[in-house]
Amino acid sequence: KQWYQRRVRVSETETEECDIPSCIWDMDCYTGNGVQYRGRVGRTTSDYDCQNWNRDYPVIHSYHSPEYNWAGVGEHTFCRNPSPDDDSRPWCYKDYFWSWFDIWDYCDIPQCSREKFDYYRF
Repeated sequence: KQWYQRRVRVSETETEECDIPSCIWDMDCYTGNGVQYRGRVGRTTSDYDCQNWNRDYPVIHSYHSPEYNWAGVGEHTFCRNPSPDDDSRPWCYKDYFWSWFDIWDYCDIPQCSREKFDYYRF
């Protein structure tokens, strides 16, 4: 495992170095089909902002929480994959009114792998 130096709070005014491993949850990448992805990327590969999952504007859709809480959708604009049977990675609806026929896109999030990320190397 690779360890990173992290600062921890000792008191209100002091911090010190300690050896705490960097967690996978701190990294913006996805595994498998991305259904477990809970990162904070909110932009598509075509460079559009993502629409809030709990809103139906500009795109009317059916992926609202709480029915899709298991997929991480909610009151935010981050990429998710609430359709793992149909899609292979995190995506979102475009927050752009003029994209009527091209309403969603995959997000530019790398897949987690040992080749791309040092913390996967053992």
